[in-house]
Amino acid sequence: MNKRAWWVVGLVGIVVLAGVAAYFGKGTMPTEYTATQGNQKEMTPTAESPTPTVAGVYMDYSPQAVADTKGVRLLFFYASWCPQCRALDQSIKETVLPAGVTIFKVDYDSNQALRQRYGVTLQTTLVKIDADGNKVKSYVTYDEPSYATIARELLP
Repeated sequence: MNKRAWWVVGLVGIVVLAGVAAYFGKGTMPTEYTATQGNQKEMTPTAESPTPTVAGVYMDYSPQAVADTKGVRLLFFYASWCPQCRALDQSIKETVLPAGVTIFKVDYDSNQALRQRYGVTLQTTLVKIDADGNKVKSYVTYDEPSYATIARELLP
């Protein structure tokens, strides 16, 4: 190979490494995250954050899981056929939820009784419930399917 060919190979290698670094280094966080349950993540302490904390959880709905959860509980009525639901699902998965917040993914199609209990008539609806399972507030994120919308409308 001549010098020009080696130069091209080196340049391609640099571009590939930069792409890999960009893919795995999305955002800058002062801590490292390791998945534990669902998308619950435990933050490893660093010099900037000396004590470990546990982030919120995004998990599939079950009555027992809701009963066992403390803190803020949100029911996300999700339908796999709904593009807005899929967008919101992805946004939640890409977000480190605040500690004490649990979002339960409820199958919109198979949980008619739960939909009726909370007055849910459209997928992408999130319902904030209290410790007794009573509705506190609800919000439909259909027009803005992002975690930022959830945080703005339903979180303290």
